[in-house]
Amino acid sequence: MNAPCQIGMKVAVVHYWLVGMRGGERVLERILRLFPGADIFTHVYDPDAVSAFIRSHRVRTSFIQKLPGAVRHYQKYLPLMPMALEELDLRGYDLVISSESGPAKGILAPPDAFHLCYCHSPMRYLWDHYQPYKEMSGRLTRMAMPFLFRNLRQWDTTSAQRPDKILANSSFIARRVRKSWGRDADVVHPPVDVDLFSLSDAPGDHYLWVGQMTPYKRADLVADAFTRLGLPLVMVGTGELSADIAKRAGPNIRIVDRLDFADLRRAYSECRALIFPPEEDFGIVPVEANAAGRPVIAYGKGGAIDSIRPGETGLFFRQQTVEALIDAVEQFEKWLPEFDPQAARANARRFAPDVFDSKFMAAAMTGLNRDDAPDIRPLTDAVELAGKP
Repeated sequence: MNAPCQIGMKVAVVHYWLVGMRGGERVLERILRLFPGADIFTHVYDPDAVSAFIRSHRVRTSFIQKLPGAVRHYQKYLPLMPMALEELDLRGYDLVISSESGPAKGILAPPDAFHLCYCHSPMRYLWDHYQPYKEMSGRLTRMAMPFLFRNLRQWDTTSAQRPDKILANSSFIARRVRKSWGRDADVVHPPVDVDLFSLSDAPGDHYLWVGQMTPYKRADLVADAFTRLGLPLVMVGTGELSADIAKRAGPNIRIVDRLDFADLRRAYSECRALIFPPEEDFGIVPVEANAAGRPVIAYGKGGAIDSIRPGETGLFFRQQTVEALIDAVEQFEKWLPEFDPQAARANARRFAPDVFDSKFMAAAMTGLNRDDAPDIRPLTDAVELAGKP
């Protein structure tokens, strides 16, 4: 895509923290390609942990950056982040884009600026994941959390009224935005480089699981189900549960710590089906599998509801149990002859980067198309150019 230049318009992009390259940072990169002159604001910044493209932009941090051990232990400073965020000076900016998964949307935008929030998720540790986080914390933290987090929830809900418009990365997150913040959100799915994947002439007979071996990814569920089924399975990933998964995996299961991107693309295209058992906010892995022309057996909650079309590009199982997954695999074996790889490819195109570009820019224009707004003709050009080489 040819990126626009914002003549006469200043853009600020507020991202919660920059200490790695995960899904949120990939979306940030795409936003920055739409607004190449944008300045980045964040709480904590580790230049060595992000891409060269992000480093090429001016990055300004909150006072959290100067606190002891902040780059490594930034989440311990969560109670201070609302105040730190509100101390950032955004005077002179015409468009403010907040990338929300930690404190970002609560920025104090100039009165005449348009504030667009892209929500990856309301802060999980304040809302739906509060009890698991509390259980994993130390004794003193557990004692403090009810008092600190009550105030943080109040701030989170109040500050959610500041954006002029909210975008959610899935229907699942849009519902959480409504429940947690009382705001409506339009759905704009994150960009997935679907054109990097291709079909295989001869898919294999093995199933595939890809992810981090952490509790919520439910690698244990997959290992247990396929050990009982006796069907060939390749598991790609590592993490805190790696040793446990290796112990419970039967001889029909092969575990690979990591694959380079070329081998991962091949793994997608050659599998019989991808197994996707977690409840994700969106979940890029199922889209990548469909882009490679392969079906997905997914847990029927979370972002997979948006990305997989049951009976066309995959199947759902409704409970995160070994029995439910086994039933789904057995049902899948009967359904597989009806599967069309081209239908999966077409489905994945709904999440291509140019689709994200067009929808995101259209949302930005809704607030900038005013008599007192700066020149937005470059933005109009961007919508027309989205997806063009």
